[in-house]
Amino acid sequence: MTDYKQEQDMEIEALEAILMDEFKEIHSSESGINTSNRCFMITISPEDDDADDSNNLPVLLGLIFSHTENYPDEPPLINVTSLKGIQTSDLKILKEKLEQEATENLGMAMMYTLVATAKEWLSEKFSQDDGDEDAEEDKAAKDEIIIPHGEPVTVDTFLAWRERFEAELALERAKLMPDSALSATKEKKLTGRQWFESGRASSKSAALVAEGSDEEVEDIDFDDDEDFEDDEEDMLEHYLAEK
Repeated sequence: MTDYKQEQDMEIEALEAILMDEFKEIHSSESGINTSNRCFMITISPEDDDADDSNNLPVLLGLIFSHTENYPDEPPLINVTSLKGIQTSDLKILKEKLEQEATENLGMAMMYTLVATAKEWLSEKFSQDDGDEDAEEDKAAKDEIIIPHGEPVTVDTFLAWRERFEAELALERAKLMPDSALSATKEKKLTGRQWFESGRASSKSAALVAEGSDEEVEDIDFDDDEDFEDDEEDMLEHYLAEK
């Protein structure tokens, strides 16, 4: 004949040794269970949460149980309560899950198994909520990404742009050049004034003086294009070459 009372006492001692501060006896009036037998509550936090301070935990579960007369050959009386952050609808789902598992484990001490099941459920539920929050944060981050608009760059569009750019650059350079450099050609000779300012006239006069010529340097008619046609042509080529 099975000594149910002895098995129940041994299980309680084992739970006290394993769970320590997380395990405590409570009054039956606090249990929410319709019984006059001894009642116990086990505090359960998410499995992956190692925080020592319960105030920092986002959720806390209280698993309450009381042994029935023929436990473990019949299921214990079970209740679950939220110590922090668990919805009533979730507690109902968890209680049904624990009652189903208790039925499947009849004949053996099962409270520690039920604690492990509740801890796993709480961890999965808590992690799922975190996943939803992470998904919302990822979606918000994607919404903040600015998508560029405009015509995509191809080889043809780049070449067309470069041709326009080089033409505009050449035009800007032309604007910086003196008008004399742009307009002077072999058909249109430089004037005598321009020839004089180039330094060619003064260098020629200086050469005559250096030779000790007794002849007077003749006055130069700067408006006479025919007399200095060759010199003007040379000067224009030199001027344009320097530019």
